[in-house]
Amino acid sequence: MTIAGNWKMFFGPEPMELADLDAIVAPPYTRLVDCVEAGLTTYAQNVHWEPQGAYTGEISAPLLLALGVRGSIVGHSERRQSFGETDETVGLRTRAALDAGLHVIACIGETREEREGGEMENVLRRQLSVLEPHPNLVIAYEPVWAIGTGLTATPEICRDTHGFIKTIIDVPVLYGGSVNPGNAEALLSQPCVDGALVGGASLDVESFTAICQTAARIHS
Repeated sequence: MTIAGNWKMFFGPEPMELADLDAIVAPPYTRLVDCVEAGLTTYAQNVHWEPQGAYTGEISAPLLLALGVRGSIVGHSERRQSFGETDETVGLRTRAALDAGLHVIACIGETREEREGGEMENVLRRQLSVLEPHPNLVIAYEPVWAIGTGLTATPEICRDTHGFIKTIIDVPVLYGGSVNPGNAEALLSQPCVDGALVGGASLDVESFTAICQTAARIHS
């Protein structure tokens, strides 16, 4: 079972406070080296599809690997909504990262309007169409309506949606969207839920530790 913490654009906790956890952390770029040196399994929050070039503000897989970074998140809904990420660029980033030897957590998810309009399955199919199974690929199902809102998909929604995703692509599927110590056990206990991509709760050492301990107990 995989637990990953996405620190987004926050400084985050001291890496050494997380050194005993079996978890992935995805800090901002300025803290990648700190997390690697602390012995944490460290992912970036984004990665470009070219190995180098005139792409101001981007980061490539070779540059990340040179730092000791193990993988990257790709296609988070905040990248899609605020920075113009598309299914096509998610596919390009994912393939380039995997080919270079990075692990990838590729994010997918529908908006509230898409779910209520009966378009959830079509949206997920479209987002998954640019991805192919790979030993180092993990999908994170993050319903957009549950990210940073305090709303969380019910355990039943997680079970059913993860099951649907696995009919399309045979890789582990994490759940992301307001995961916290209070709901982690109910969510992580569901069939087809292979872990969690944790946002805000990963910034608090006690909360993130509690989620990791819950996952370890369920997986044992």
